[in-house]
Order: sequence, then structure tokens, then C-alpha cells
Amino acid sequence: MNEVLLAIDCGTQSLRAHLFSTEGRLLASERRCYEPYHSPKPGWAEQDADLFWDSLCQVCTSLKEKEPNAFSKISGLGVTTQRATMVCLDGDGNPLRPSITWLDQRKAQPLWKPGILTPFLHLAGAARLIHKAQTDAKGNWVQQNEPEIWKQTACYVQVSGFLNHRLTGRFADSRASQIGHLPFDYRRQKWSGPWSVSHRIFPVDPSKLPELLNPGETLGRVTQKASAATGIRAGTPVIACGSDKGCETLGAGVSGPTMASLSFGTTATVQTTTPRYFEPLRFMPAYPAPIPGHYNPEVEIFRGYWMIAWFKNEFGHPEIQEAEKCSMAAEILLDRLLARTPPGAMGLILQPFWSPGLHHPDAKGSLIGFGDVHTRAHVYRSVIEGLAYGLLDGLHRIEKKGGSGIQTLAVSGGASQSDAICQISADIFNRPLIRGETSETSGLGAALVTAVGLGIHPDFSTALSRMVRVQGHFLPDPDNVKLYHRLYTEVYQRMYTALAPLYRKIRDITGYPEDSHFH
Repeated sequence: MNEVLLAIDCGTQSLRAHLFSTEGRLLASERRCYEPYHSPKPGWAEQDADLFWDSLCQVCTSLKEKEPNAFSKISGLGVTTQRATMVCLDGDGNPLRPSITWLDQRKAQPLWKPGILTPFLHLAGAARLIHKAQTDAKGNWVQQNEPEIWKQTACYVQVSGFLNHRLTGRFADSRASQIGHLPFDYRRQKWSGPWSVSHRIFPVDPSKLPELLNPGETLGRVTQKASAATGIRAGTPVIACGSDKGCETLGAGVSGPTMASLSFGTTATVQTTTPRYFEPLRFMPAYPAPIPGHYNPEVEIFRGYWMIAWFKNEFGHPEIQEAEKCSMAAEILLDRLLARTPPGAMGLILQPFWSPGLHHPDAKGSLIGFGDVHTRAHVYRSVIEGLAYGLLDGLHRIEKKGGSGIQTLAVSGGASQSDAICQISADIFNRPLIRGETSETSGLGAALVTAVGLGIHPDFSTALSRMVRVQGHFLPDPDNVKLYHRLYTEVYQRMYTALAPLYRKIRDITGYPEDSHFH
């Protein structure tokens, strides 16, 4: 066995450590699960940052015990983590309070008012965005509500920055990990200047921000202290990587604008990679990609394939019980429900707007078209089809703003292991769809960046050709394509406009959800 690459993937519900060969083969994995957050107050979603580090230490020591030969050959490692979960660190890198996760719903007060620019911002449609961005920013909330904590904060970082510091002792992170409410210039991929709108909206002193490096650059080396805690050899290079979604897109093989990645995870996303900056949704930035100088334009469905877990918990008890007896995943058994129902779910159509968004401020989820023929199997199919319709909307936005057609789709995420879900997606998107050899796509993406950073592969093109392999191909069925096209264009695309007035009435009468309008 030659060199081995270690990828750390810190998600919302678990942290995983993977050993990859330089050819992209997954050699071994360890995983530690945890509760996604705790809520000391309604709407809050916090997590003990030390839990992430303790989990990293646990999975690495476990890997070393189980695979000592491979572990001893680790030549470098990279860290990829959940996005927009923020940690306040003191000068020694210790958390001053629990991390505030991306699921948190607390609101800050706006710190900056545009003044005479306000009418122009309203005309441009930016006023709502500026208001929402300021109130959503967790750094703003800490400044307002925990000023002593903010005063003690030496570095305000993503989870990736926290773990990189624990490994190397250096306050540094990848440019491709800076996704969230931070004074970050997405177009130029650097911290914003003091007079920028971004810095006014998110007034974080530059001294509190980590040093930024390009993906593939060496952040530092594993310290003796980190080595003792993790078992990783002291002096091992730690390479700057990127966010979990960005690494997932790379690990799926998407390196150019003719391909797009569909992420079937808790947050469902459609994302591509391009050297040109453009915004698929107005005022929503294209995120920095793990390929230096590139971008990942993205459209997301918040809590997208979380809906599968919701369905399983609420309606999937037969599958859960059978899965426990057979020691298999309940999601595999749910495919039977898809096999029992025809494309289009006998006219049952779901719109997956689980919460209001900037571009759909009145949105609620909808399920229309019920008849006495419908069973829970039809409901499950409508969930899968509705999520695909929502992602297709996003793909069309990316194609329109990017000026290039997406020819091939690559899938990743937990639900991508279902052949039936992949086929439905290929039919609705009317494009060939591929699935990689490993489901640990974020980890593979981090390993790929690490391999390039170490010089094992000379560039990203070579690394992609050698490390990413396709295992599944799904071609659209022409008959299903016609059916889905009509349902999408004649029904789904008209649902929000038709139902938005009723959503507003529901909110006015019940008080749920809270009014998201900015006046």
C-alpha cells in the first residue's frame, strides 16, 4: 500500500473519518453520531464545539486501532465541515460558548441602516435581503446579547476553522469554507474591506477573522498535542479544503459548468462548478469552490431530504420494524412504496417549501390532488417527485444565469443510494444521471483536494480522472419524461402563485409561520 489520505467530514448529525487511497478507493471509515443540536431556548440550535473535536479524536483513534497499517501511511489530511455553524474562540482556541449551528433561528437587531440609500435598495429588491442577513447573522446576535463573550473572542470561525486550529495550532481556514453570515467578498474570495456593504452588515473586526488560504495549500502540520489526542503522526500536513457541499460536488466529479451535482441530503441542493461568478438567485452569492478560483453557484431546498426521515418517522413504521428484524436500512424498504405507485403518483403533487425563503416569503408546504385511490405509498412518491421538481427549478435558474446547458447530473447524499429515487430524478430532469462508487462524496472531495495539495496528483483535472469513478448510470425514460414535463410546467410551476394568497391568510389567522416580511 502506498500513501493514504485522511478526510475528516464533520456534519450536522455525525463526524466521519475516512482513509482513501491516492486512487480514490475508500479503504476504511469510522463514524460517531450525535444529536444535531440542543435548544436552551425555543428556536435556538446550539452544539458544544468540543463535541466535534472529541468526535474527531474518537474516530481517528478507532481507525488507528482497526487499520494500523493504513493509518501509519497517512501522508496528509483535509477537513470538510457543515456550513454556517460558527464558533467563538479565545486566544488559545478554546470555545467561549456553544457553537451556533446553521439550523438556529434566533434573530439579531439590524446593526446598519442604509439611510438615504433605502429607497434605491427597495427598488432593487435588496432591502429585504440586507434586513434578513443582518438579523440572521449569529455574530451580530452575540455582539448585541453577549458583549463580554464577543470582547473575549480572539477568532470567530467556522467549525472547519476550529478543527484546523485544534490540529495545527494556527487560526487559519480555507477560502472555500467561508459560507455564511460573514464579511466575505464572494466574488473576490477574500475578507471584505472596511467600507464594503458586507462589512457594514456583518461588522466583525478583521483581527477576529482567521487567515484564509486557497484550497490545496498547507494550513499547518499536526502538533504533538493533537497527535497525542488523535493518533495522527505529528508533523502530518493539514491541507485547506472546503465546505461539505463544495467537496461533495467535487467528489461527485463535477468540475465544469456542463455538469451539476444533486445533493440528496438534509438540505437538498443543486450546484455546479464554474470559473465565472454569477448568482442563480438575485443577491444570493455563488460560493467559493474547492477548486481555486472557481465558484459553486447553488440553489437549495432547506430541509429537503429531511422529508424522507419525516415520512419514515410518521408513516413508515412497518418498514422500520421489518428493517430492524433484517438488520437493514428502512430507506431501502421504502423503495417498495415507489415500486407500487406509477409516475405522477396518480395526480398527487407536493411543493417542498417547508419554510419561507427570501424569494418565496409566503411559502408553506403543499400537497394537492388527493383522491380515494391514494395511499401512503402515493404520498411517499409525491415527496420524492416534489423534491425533484424543486431542484429542477433551481437547475433552470443556474442554466439561465450561467448561460450554459447542464448535460449530465451527478448524485450524492444518503437518498442517492436508492435506485428508484435516482431513476425518478433522471426522468424529471430529463438528463442522464450518474452515481459514484462511494456514497462518502464529501470525504472523497476533501481527499482529492488533499492529494493535489500534497503534489500526489499534479492538478485537479488529473486527480478527478484518477480518483472519481462512476458506479451507476440512469437514463431518462421517454414516456415518464413526457408525463413529468406536463405536471411540472402545467401544475407545479403554477402552485406557488396560485396558493400564496392562501398562505398569507393562513399565517394571518393562525400566526404561523411568523411574518417574514420586511417593511
